[in-house]
Amino acid sequence: MSDADVLAALHALGLRAGRDALQAWLAHATQSRLAPVQVVEGLIDVERRVRAATNLARRTRTAALGTIPALDGFDWNHPRRIDRPLYETLLGLDFVRAGENVLLRGPSGVGKTTLAQNLGVRALTQGRHVRFTTLAGCVADLLKQESSPALERRLRRYTTPDLLVVDEIGFLPCEHRAADLLFTIISRRHEKRSTVITTNLSYKEWSSVFPGAACVVALVDRFAQHCHVLDIDADSWRQKASRARRK
Repeated sequence: MSDADVLAALHALGLRAGRDALQAWLAHATQSRLAPVQVVEGLIDVERRVRAATNLARRTRTAALGTIPALDGFDWNHPRRIDRPLYETLLGLDFVRAGENVLLRGPSGVGKTTLAQNLGVRALTQGRHVRFTTLAGCVADLLKQESSPALERRLRRYTTPDLLVVDEIGFLPCEHRAADLLFTIISRRHEKRSTVITTNLSYKEWSSVFPGAACVVALVDRFAQHCHVLDIDADSWRQKASRARRK
């Protein structure tokens, strides 16, 4: 059987590794005179790495994290107050394994979204399913569903990921139905899956985002029950950069 026949047979068996990768391994195995078991082990390793990379790429697309500033570029000396040890502990993802939540709270432009996105990246690299959304985007997506079955199907987009990041709670007021939808998501994830929320508001101010909604107290109660709170006291990075440019 020629090399081409062997490669064709491997792909027919369902191997996803590319032709070049398989050919390189077979050439190495032949040159090194590896034992049959070693050849098979090598093929398994090649295939496992290809599948892991494909899986990560698919989960990354689904996560919709957008453009992510690198965490090593985050200026920890800029905020007047931030609990860096807490954040570095969160990067270990014990909170995801425990089904706990994270609240990133501070004024606009202090890096809340960057920190939330990087928690999502860390979860992706550890094989987790992640979904990133703004509150406005999530609500608009759900409200455009035209039937109850369609809404139930779309809700799974937000209730099933291991880690859900909801960005920008408090920047725009929402109608009371938005509160009901967010309450549904948080309730279904409660003590099962982790949610990260970024906001510029204290819990008691959430009612201003959902005026007239009766479920806000219950929403906060469920989210805050098992929640790590990271408060950021800082001036806006964007304003700082703007002043620097003017100077």
